[in-house]
Parts: sequence; C-alpha cells; structure tokens
Amino acid sequence: MAHIFVLDDVLDAAVLTQRILSKKGHQVAIFTEEQEALQYARINQVDLAILDINLKKTNGIAVLEELRRADPTIRVIMLTGYPTIETARQALHLGATDYCVKPIDKSELEQKVSAALAH
Repeated sequence: MAHIFVLDDVLDAAVLTQRILSKKGHQVAIFTEEQEALQYARINQVDLAILDINLKKTNGIAVLEELRRADPTIRVIMLTGYPTIETARQALHLGATDYCVKPIDKSELEQKVSAALAH
C-alpha cells in the first residue's frame, strides 16, 4: 500500500490516524516536530503527507511549501480544527489534495486518503 507520514502537534491525534491507516495496510510514520517530518520526507519516498495546520513552531502551510520544494509530486491532505477561508485557499493554491476539518471520523479519513492516493 502507500507510504504515509502524519504531522500533528498532538501526539494522540497522530497515533489515532496511524492506527486507522495502518489497519488499511499503509505504512505510517508519525511526527510532532516539523523538522523531523521534513527530514523524513527528504530521505524517504513518501506517497502522502497528512499535515495539521496548527503546529508547534510554524504551521502546516509552511511545511506544505517546504514539501513542495523537496518533492513536487507528494500528495498532501491538510487537517485543521480551526478552518479559515484563507488557510484553505493557501493550501489548495500550494497543491494540497484536500483540506479537512477536525475532528475527522474514521470513514471520512479512509475515504480522503483513498481519494488522495488515487489522484
């Protein structure tokens, strides 16, 4: 299946996402630190990144920009508990495959990941 990484400032949220997607057969790495996630993406072939918008040191939009420079083909799903039109516009303009509002339930997450990977 796919090689996915999840970046969320809340470890429990990342672990829950990992459990859901691992049960679908995906290889899922989780991170709470932006630089660790970016370093991982630079040295591993990643099919999909799931990024929270609100992070510890920066935001998911900045991470998305950096990912695009490192690998323009990586698919990205943005997650946020605090949606705004501006962040949605920025994320989609930078090439995010989807922009989702937390909390995202299991079936919606599975559907969004499947659609992003098929894109």
